[in-house]
Amino acid sequence: MHQEKPQTIANSKTLELAKSAIVAALYVALTVVLAPFSYGAIQVRIAEMFNFLPLYNKRYIWAVTVGVFISNLFSQVGPIDLVVGTLSTLFVLLINVKVTENMKSMKQKMAVSTIICAVSMFTIAAELTFVAGLPFFYSWLTIGVGEFIAMAIGSVIIYTIGKKIDLTK
Repeated sequence: MHQEKPQTIANSKTLELAKSAIVAALYVALTVVLAPFSYGAIQVRIAEMFNFLPLYNKRYIWAVTVGVFISNLFSQVGPIDLVVGTLSTLFVLLINVKVTENMKSMKQKMAVSTIICAVSMFTIAAELTFVAGLPFFYSWLTIGVGEFIAMAIGSVIIYTIGKKIDLTK
């Protein structure tokens, strides 16, 4: 007689979903709590550090994307931010994973991802130019620098956490 092994939460989809939900919730909480720094033409959205998590496990692409979508519900920019900000995040995370997939060093992956994320802020600059009439290149510069700062700070935090906790699982 063959007995089936009971499924535990450790190997279930439920655990994966829970981990993703926690990341999305943390993204939203950090963004909203630090709202004065998280939105606008000059921003340092510290929650962007979660952009590194897909480098450890692709499941976090959706977690971070959902976190951005929910956070952008609180944006002053309006519904366009839900579309542009969210899709920009999704595409940048996919690009980061693809570009860094053959790199061995997490530090190298993070450095490359930081640059890609900072440069990608042209999408948000274009959005602010369209919606608020802000100057494109100035907005791209300020948002890009803010993104670079957030990612640089976040790289230290996520890398340190990744040394203590296996983020690949």
